[in-house]
Amino acid sequence: MEAIQRRADRHEVAGLEWRFAAPPREATIVLDHDEQARVARRLDDLAVRLGKRSLDDQRLLTEVEIAARALPTRLLSRLVGFRVAGNGHGMLLIRSLPVGGPLPPTPVGGYLPCWPTAARSTLAQLAVMSVLGHVIAYADEKRGGLVQDICPVVGQEYRQENTGSMLLELHTEDGFHPFRPELISLMCLRGDHERTAATVTASIKSVLSLLPESVLQALREPIYRIRFSTSFVGLDETARYSSPLPVLSGPDDDPDLRVDFHAMATMRSDGAEAFEALREAMTAALIGVVLEPGDLLVVDNRVAVHGRTGFVPRYDGEDRWLRRCFAVADLRPSRGLRRPASRVCRPVSA
Repeated sequence: MEAIQRRADRHEVAGLEWRFAAPPREATIVLDHDEQARVARRLDDLAVRLGKRSLDDQRLLTEVEIAARALPTRLLSRLVGFRVAGNGHGMLLIRSLPVGGPLPPTPVGGYLPCWPTAARSTLAQLAVMSVLGHVIAYADEKRGGLVQDICPVVGQEYRQENTGSMLLELHTEDGFHPFRPELISLMCLRGDHERTAATVTASIKSVLSLLPESVLQALREPIYRIRFSTSFVGLDETARYSSPLPVLSGPDDDPDLRVDFHAMATMRSDGAEAFEALREAMTAALIGVVLEPGDLLVVDNRVAVHGRTGFVPRYDGEDRWLRRCFAVADLRPSRGLRRPASRVCRPVSA
C-alpha cells in the first residue's frame, strides 16, 4: 500500500497538478483479522434475515442500526468521536472491512440492481453510517439508492461526475441541494487496474489560518451559485443554478463549507479572487489515498471537499467499483421532500 501511495502522490491532467499526503494515522483505523471475522459473521447473519427487503425500509435500517452496536469497540469509539467533534482533516479512513465474495462484475451501467449480491459490503457501509447519522438519498440521483454504485460508464469518461474517469475536481457533494448530505462514505469493492485512482480530500479547518481576512469576508458573502449536476436536471436540459449562497458560513473559527471548483459561479470580481485563493489553499492541503477493497472513506461534507485523480477504465467487468452512502445528522428538515418513513428525497421542484 505504501508503494501505491508513493506512486500516486502526484497527478497532472490538462495543466492541473495535485500533490497529496497520505491519510494521517490519527484519521485511520485498521481492523485486525479477528475483528474483521466477527464483523463478517454478524453481517452475514443480517443478510440472511434482510435479503428480501428494500434498503429503503425502516425495519431493515433499524435492524442494521442495532447490529452496528456490535461493531468493534475501538471502531465505534472512533465513529462516535468523529460524529460529535469531527477532526482537523474532515475525513476518516476505515481499512479491512469485510467485502464478501465472489463479487459480481463491476456494473457496466453504474447500477447494481440487487443489493444482496454485494450484501456484506452493503450492510457494513450502512452500519457505519448509522453510527454517524441517518442515511439519506435523492430520487434524482442513482435511482434514489441508499447505497449507490460509483464506477466508470462507457461514453462518460470526460464528464465531471462520478461516472467519468478523468480527474474529478474538488467539490462539496450536492452543494446546490437544500438538504445536501452532511456525511459521505465511499467503500471500495474493486480498485482500478493500475491502482492510480486516488480519492483526495481537504478540510477548510486545515487552511483557515492561511487565508487573509479579506478573502474570508468575501467567501462569507452570498454571491456564489452552484450549477446542478446533470443527474438532477438531465444531460440535455438548460443549466440550472442554486440560489445565491456563501462559501463559508457559521462561526469564524469553525465554519461550514459549500463549494464546487468546477460548477460554481461568482457574481462579483472580489468573490472570484477569493474563490481562487481558496482553491489554491485547499489544493495545497490535499490528503489522498488509492482505495483498496475493504477500505471505507468517510468525508465530512460540511467542512471538506473531495475529488479523484484520473484512471483508465477497460470495461471488462473488473473496473474500479466504489459504493457511496450519504447521511445527515437530522432527518426532520427534509421531511417535506420525503414520504413518511422513506429516506429518499423527492425531486426538488424547478
